[in-house]
Amino acid sequence: MATMVKSRSKKRSKSSKSSKKKYVYFFGSGKAEGNAGMKQLLGGKGANLAEMTNLGIPVPSGFTITTEACAFFYEQGKKWPTGLEEEIGRNLKGLEESMGAKFGDRENPLLVSVRSGAAVSMPGMMDTVLNLGLNSEVVQGLIIKTENERFAWDAYRRFIQMFGDVVMGISHEKFEHILHHKKEQLGVKNDVDLSANDLKEIVRQYKKVYQEHTGEEFPQDPKTQLAKAIDAVFNSWNNARAIKYRELHDIRGLLGTAVNVQAMVFGNMGDTSGTGVCFTRDPSTGENKFYGEFLVNAQGEDVVAGIRTPEPLDALKVKWPEIYKQLAKIREKLERHYRDMQDIEFTIQEGKLYLLQTRNGKRTAHAAVRIAVETVKEGLIGKQTAILRVAPSSLDQLLHPRFDPKEKKQKIAKGLPASPGAATGKVVFNADDAETWAKNGEKVILVRIETSPEDIGGMHAAKGILTSRGGMTSHAAVVARGMGKCCVAGCEGIQIDYERKEFRAGDVTVKEGDFISLEGSLGEVYLGKVQTIEPELSGDFGKLMRWADEFRKLKVRTNGDTPKDAQTALKFGAEGIGLCRTEHMFFEGDRIKAMREMILASSTEERKRALAKLLPIQRKDFEEIFEAMDGNPVTVRLLDPPLHEFIPHEEGNQREMAEVMHIPVEKVKEKVASLHEFNPMLGHRGCRLGITYPEIYDMQTRAIIEAACNMKQKGIHVIPEIMIPLIGTRKEFSILKKNMEQVIREVFEEKKTLVPYTIGTMIEIPRAALLADDIAEEAQFFSFGTNDLTQMTFGYSRDDAGVFLKDYLEQGILEKDPFQSLDTVGVGGLIKWAIERGRKVRKDLKVGICGEHGGDPASVEFCHDVGMNYVSCSPYRVPVARLAAAQAVLKKRNS
Repeated sequence: MATMVKSRSKKRSKSSKSSKKKYVYFFGSGKAEGNAGMKQLLGGKGANLAEMTNLGIPVPSGFTITTEACAFFYEQGKKWPTGLEEEIGRNLKGLEESMGAKFGDRENPLLVSVRSGAAVSMPGMMDTVLNLGLNSEVVQGLIIKTENERFAWDAYRRFIQMFGDVVMGISHEKFEHILHHKKEQLGVKNDVDLSANDLKEIVRQYKKVYQEHTGEEFPQDPKTQLAKAIDAVFNSWNNARAIKYRELHDIRGLLGTAVNVQAMVFGNMGDTSGTGVCFTRDPSTGENKFYGEFLVNAQGEDVVAGIRTPEPLDALKVKWPEIYKQLAKIREKLERHYRDMQDIEFTIQEGKLYLLQTRNGKRTAHAAVRIAVETVKEGLIGKQTAILRVAPSSLDQLLHPRFDPKEKKQKIAKGLPASPGAATGKVVFNADDAETWAKNGEKVILVRIETSPEDIGGMHAAKGILTSRGGMTSHAAVVARGMGKCCVAGCEGIQIDYERKEFRAGDVTVKEGDFISLEGSLGEVYLGKVQTIEPELSGDFGKLMRWADEFRKLKVRTNGDTPKDAQTALKFGAEGIGLCRTEHMFFEGDRIKAMREMILASSTEERKRALAKLLPIQRKDFEEIFEAMDGNPVTVRLLDPPLHEFIPHEEGNQREMAEVMHIPVEKVKEKVASLHEFNPMLGHRGCRLGITYPEIYDMQTRAIIEAACNMKQKGIHVIPEIMIPLIGTRKEFSILKKNMEQVIREVFEEKKTLVPYTIGTMIEIPRAALLADDIAEEAQFFSFGTNDLTQMTFGYSRDDAGVFLKDYLEQGILEKDPFQSLDTVGVGGLIKWAIERGRKVRKDLKVGICGEHGGDPASVEFCHDVGMNYVSCSPYRVPVARLAAAQAVLKKRNS
């Protein structure tokens, strides 16, 4: 590889250690040096190409450069490890022998593809170069060898465009403009309508664009092309879209991307050739049917990029029945071998089938659940594997409303049902706008002719995606399914005008900012907003949840402040309320007036009179919640926020309050001023209010216990748990507990009824965690308020940290936002310490978590590991927590 040596002489590393390592693994002629178990080293694509080769499946020969080489490339200032160049040379010779052709040879040319492939699938996020090895001489040899001039020039123009875009950073639009202009000039629609001479002229213009933008001629040495392409794939590991994808999917700890150099096979050699993508099951619904699409006389990127709308796989059965039969046998073989739904890429070259990739297919949550349950029935996997196959966070897709079938809808277009779900939002036409509008609180639908990897941020921000081109395996479809976004693709009935920021569907014009609704399961587009209905936990979903319940040890409760919250959570399998926030009850109707009377009171007696108005209201609230949660525990947190949150701060609202309460506005302003705090989150709130104004907690305790007694007399089983917030010292707790127990005794005597109850505390101050054994002498349960505990442990304001957290995440100071996923080292260390210390004093101490982390799968796993009794989360996250809790058991068992 003399030329490659010359081209890389400045980039070679002197490391002797690296030369001992094997960096290249060959596959071909029915044998491979790698296998499916080597994904960390060979990437998913390379490992599976090796595995398919060993299974006797027709795979074009090639070799894989390892992820360790990519890691070295970044560690050593973008230099190759010593020995890599020689290994590539030896494997290139082996590839020539296997394919019976020679790289860079005019008479018998070997062309290769250069593709990325990380250990975790990242579809479309990194770079690929096809048809590498072509130059002005080789293209002539290819014409003679194939006797197909049009094919050779088509391959060359594709190569120049991909090389220019991927390797040299020339915008692909520069090339697309030339291609589009040529088709317009000739009055043709598709690329396949261009003749050999047309393509030859396009190649000439492409080379001119290349020289204008790079200052050099298009490289003619294939080995130089290969070296540059390998560098480009390594560099693509850290391109913006790949980084964004890893961030969105929480992919961490990988070395980098492998590079797969593979002999080209061509789907664009005429009407006996084609290319396609297929799935062993439907990735949208999970139905066990062979599913996919293909294009005749095309290369793979035509299907994925949505340049032409492909034909369904059923048409392949009619067109080439023998090839379909062979592909169907491979489908069955691969699914049984991997025991999971596979995503397969294939090419047909002049009637011969080749497989270019298999991987575990991206699927919607609905499909994931169905596939998991059905593959258990089919005997492919067991229940435990099925539980581990479904990502808990993906269940969000199944737990939110769908369009009401009875609702009247104005259908304006129909496309392909690329990713199921229902979405309503305002139309935007580019990804940047989608992100900006979403940040401003707007729900948006991203409308594109076709999406590209650069659109990843906007796709994530949008509620749904609509494209006018592309099929079920296009970029938009695959990425939307992976994200759980509703998507309608290939909607050819709409004409999009980016300049005017509008699209037409028949005689309807939809402008930017107009509302549309997408039904991803049907591929339908409706004008305006459409009402939704609530989801249900039944069928395969219900079965998977029941299996999860067989294995999990953690109980799952809900955070709920109303009977509706309680009923929704029970429907999703909640086993109690872990956090009922009483302050939310004070904001409705006349309640806020009584609350403000209490705040404005100038004496204890005035406060008690105001609180007496709130007592029956609070009691009724608790009665309704206890009734809804019949037989399940309910943890009620006493008043937590500072009093200033219940009074207005804007002058207009202060005047309105004064009028309603028949008091001078000055009195309102005086109270607002007196309640002002420089740092209210650390101020007069939680148990501190109860110490200063014990009558507040006395009223709430009375309301809880009276409600419990009333419900017991009606035959309802009640389990009240009264939680004191923001405890920092044992003395605070013991004073308040003593007051509460006095009130409880009075109620029991008045009602002539006893109910079991417990009094515990929320651990949200680091001091309380450190002195948990002291507090456990008094408290009967702990519930970790991880929102505040995180805030106080880090010293971050939850409301202001967004300003710098982005930088901390990007620079690797923090792995995750600690307010979204629990910091298991710092905050988690305090939690573990508190549980251990608390249970030394009180062996039966019940422990749970009630912050937002209760619905985060990684945090749930931590809660299981440290021996909590339960987690509590929002109603719609209950199934997520149930599945995560089961997975925590199985992961520990399998580790």
